[in-house]
Amino acid sequence: MLDCLKDGPLTTGTLCERFDDMDRCTVMQHLKVLEEAELVVARREGRERWNHLNSMPIKLIHDRWISGYAGHAMSILDRLKQNLEG
Repeated sequence: MLDCLKDGPLTTGTLCERFDDMDRCTVMQHLKVLEEAELVVARREGRERWNHLNSMPIKLIHDRWISGYAGHAMSILDRLKQNLEG
């Protein structure tokens, strides 16, 4: 569902159509879990419920955990390149 929302907000009905292997209740349960994790923010506009991706928690995880490993991997690749060229 997060992949579906990365390009922009979608209504719950649209998400149900995209996940036609699940019933509406199951889609709503997934959305509830994503909201509780603060990964999705829901806004009502009339009868429609628009689901927006909140990418900030994902960015914080990246910054805290993944970026450090990426920097280390880049230094290893740089040393390998230097050894191959030298």
